Amino acid sequence: MMNRKQIALGAAGLLSVAVVAAGCGSSSSTGKVSSPSSNTVDIFSWWTGTASSKALNTFFEAFKAQYPNVKVVNDAVAGGAGSNAKAVLASRMNAGKPPSTFQVHVGNGSLKSWVEAGKLQPLNSLFKQQGWYSDYPKSLLNLAMFNGKIYAVPVDMQRANVLWYNTKIFKQYNLTPPTSWSQFISEAKILKQHGITPLAVANHGNWETTLLWSDILLGTVGYKNYDAILDGKIPLNSAGVKQASETYLEVMKYTNSNASSLHWAQADQMVAQGQAAMNVMGDWAAGYFTTTAGLTPGQQFGWAPTPGTKGVFAAVSDAFGLPTGLTGTAKTNAIDFLKVLGSNAGQAKFNPLKGTFSPRLDANPAQYNAYSKSAMKSYKKDPLVLIPGQGALNPGFTTALENAMSQFTASGNVNQFVQALQSAASANPLN
Repeated sequence: MMNRKQIALGAAGLLSVAVVAAGCGSSSSTGKVSSPSSNTVDIFSWWTGTASSKALNTFFEAFKAQYPNVKVVNDAVAGGAGSNAKAVLASRMNAGKPPSTFQVHVGNGSLKSWVEAGKLQPLNSLFKQQGWYSDYPKSLLNLAMFNGKIYAVPVDMQRANVLWYNTKIFKQYNLTPPTSWSQFISEAKILKQHGITPLAVANHGNWETTLLWSDILLGTVGYKNYDAILDGKIPLNSAGVKQASETYLEVMKYTNSNASSLHWAQADQMVAQGQAAMNVMGDWAAGYFTTTAGLTPGQQFGWAPTPGTKGVFAAVSDAFGLPTGLTGTAKTNAIDFLKVLGSNAGQAKFNPLKGTFSPRLDANPAQYNAYSKSAMKSYKKDPLVLIPGQGALNPGFTTALENAMSQFTASGNVNQFVQALQSAASANPLN
């Protein structure tokens, strides 16, 4: 069995070699790898899409206004919803060339792995200095805290259990957002009869179908059993997992045939342009619909919790940490950028463009559109769960899960799939 340090520094490092060999490593916006010098701050992320890059730029502008003598280097890496970036980051960290700060999801995934590998510095003093312990909900801070030390600054909150739909198509065929997967199937049959793709799916990076399966699992077993499955308290070959997997196969009968060639935003584009009626995606999709496609929430696109998940918030929160090894001016610059990332003013400009919302307790709902306001309400009152691939589980198991999902989608063999999950759990700790 591999431990977390081996997973973070070994498996991810080997993956980075494959990524660079495939040509993905050159997608960094700077085009080269370098460590921060005394007059620069080097920001590493996977935010390269139209909405996310515009949003990220607001942090850069805010930092430049406060620290005009420090150059901001955008080292964003495109592709794979962060998988390419994580591989390149592992290569840099292994080579002793960390960025000033880097993007990570809170939870028991890569953040915990980097902490256990000794590659992140605790930020307790910064949180105390900035008053952030009272600015963020404790439930969120706990997801960035290990052994009493906090290691990352949350910058957004995203909901992963969202079904997006084209309001014009739904009105035309008198449809309502499905609250169960059986209702989805019934409505999908109607749409298919009229030549409309019921559900747009992208799976260029494997994580997209993993997200869909996770949402189906959540809606099938309920959030308490879902958490128990992710904690290893309910086996991965349980009746609920098998039932959700069968439902997944049924749902996939009503999707586009070119899913493997599409990135997530292209699936959302199908919904925006009326080529498909629905899409299951996190609320970064809202950033595409509003910032990229220029659509009005509630008028040209609608949303609902994925079937069976009403009253539950599947949380994904991006955060940034402070790598070990930074000292002197380089460390000071990095901390100053973290101050901007964690500020109310910085997050108020960043999140509306990205389609997400600020997780701070003093975030103003009036600064957000109709969708984000509804998500904020759920976030504040509903139980939170995490999603595989987006912070819930360790990277080793997550990679195995996504590979198993790819094979399962092609084969349709449920028993083979759950056996692959059990084998992955035996080889890798879930969290």
